[in-house]
Amino acid sequence: MRSDVIVIGAGIAGLTAAALLAQEGLRVLLLEAHSQSGGCAGSFRRGPYRFDVGATQVAGLEPGGIHWRLWRHFGLPLPPASSLDPGCSVQLAGEAEPIQLWRDPQRWREERLRQFPGSGRFWALCAALHHSNWAFAARDPVLPPRTPWDLVRLLAALRPATLASGLFTTATVADLQWLTGCGGDGRLRRFLDLQLKLYSQEPADRTAALYGATVLAMAQEPLGLWHLQGSMQVLSDDLERALAAAGGVLRLRHRVMGLERAAGGGWRVTGEGPVRRPFALQAAEVVCTLPPQGLPSLLGEQLSAGYGRRLAGFDDPSGALVLYGAVPRQALPAGAGLHAQLEWGEPGPLFVSLSAEGDGRAPAGQATVIASVFTAARPWFGLQEPEYQLRKAAALAGIQAGLQRLLGLEPRHWLHAELATPRGWAGWTGRPFGFVGGLGQHPSRFGPFGLASRTPLPGLWLCGDAIYPGEGTAGVSLSALMACRQLLAGRGRELVLRETPDAGPDCG
Repeated sequence: MRSDVIVIGAGIAGLTAAALLAQEGLRVLLLEAHSQSGGCAGSFRRGPYRFDVGATQVAGLEPGGIHWRLWRHFGLPLPPASSLDPGCSVQLAGEAEPIQLWRDPQRWREERLRQFPGSGRFWALCAALHHSNWAFAARDPVLPPRTPWDLVRLLAALRPATLASGLFTTATVADLQWLTGCGGDGRLRRFLDLQLKLYSQEPADRTAALYGATVLAMAQEPLGLWHLQGSMQVLSDDLERALAAAGGVLRLRHRVMGLERAAGGGWRVTGEGPVRRPFALQAAEVVCTLPPQGLPSLLGEQLSAGYGRRLAGFDDPSGALVLYGAVPRQALPAGAGLHAQLEWGEPGPLFVSLSAEGDGRAPAGQATVIASVFTAARPWFGLQEPEYQLRKAAALAGIQAGLQRLLGLEPRHWLHAELATPRGWAGWTGRPFGFVGGLGQHPSRFGPFGLASRTPLPGLWLCGDAIYPGEGTAGVSLSALMACRQLLAGRGRELVLRETPDAGPDCG
């Protein structure tokens, strides 16, 4: 049977798009190459431990946040979660005291002014840009616009404050530093580089000011970051239930390998299913959540020269090295938060996530430790096996040395330790070279200058971490909502998120 829409990739973006379209009465088929959903926000087990694959914290569960809105729309209770306070502890090299990103805005204001004297005007400008950006995003704009309908939706979301903040469209966060008189504060720049690289794939001098201003405010109320009970997989489990309840179909172990325009209109989607059995499916429209770097191989000669050149002109997203480990909880420092960053040498700065006691990730008295490092992905491919194993061992040793510096963890403490490289990420996610991020939020690729969800090929849509507003579970969910609104508008329908009264929050 021909589907109305085939969605490719059952990460958070694909699950959200599929569930939204199915609830609108469309025949939706969601295809996932892996044996489970979740993608970079999934989880896996090793003996008694459950590890979050990539994403370890979630935004958008606060009232009015994108996940809060979606779960109410689907009639689901929010997953049990606790707010993170601090959202992160940032340890600069050679320093003993961390910088704490407190949830309370006043406490965070006092912390940053104490840590970075003379930076008040910088933070005030960031706050003004953030408030304007957040109000703009809450009105569900379409960026970048490609049709009159897109432009009307964009203009409807604009306000005077948005137009004022638009003066900074081409600026970077580093530009904001200089404009506010603290451009020479090298310590502040190091802090900004660590935080922004984590969320935008770029340092301060390459991160769009309008994106960075909001990233730097994500840990504070009325927003905030959240730690899920169980694992990050609960988001995917909930979205799977919403999809099934609406009549949508999820097929796992179905790897899409080709897209072609069907002779009678619509799309023909080909690939391999279980035991490498080939499949060919028909749909009127396709929503693709894979990195855009994969489109040339999927589309072949159907890709126009201009669009192909644009895709080829993007820098590679980052790959990741991730240590998944477990230690006795008593080996951790007293009062250690659940998330930390460490400015570190080789293999690079660490982002560290710890499990909480009783959160379902480790047995009582033990804790999981996940430490990730961004890395260039391509160099990990093509290595001979001995060289690959040596390089992998060196990376593992470097990360464990960083964790000894940050948390005092010694070799004897490790109950479990394994390292994932871009090769492993490529196998888990099916992404080219194991890319884990989007396009990088440089001013030339953010907002009105970004890659559109509406492609030049009729009926082919994009969403995910390469599409506005960018990375993270909240970002990809917003991109899925935007693509679905455009797709449905083409069918003469409007998608409005509704609120289900009995779907109250379950967050602490």
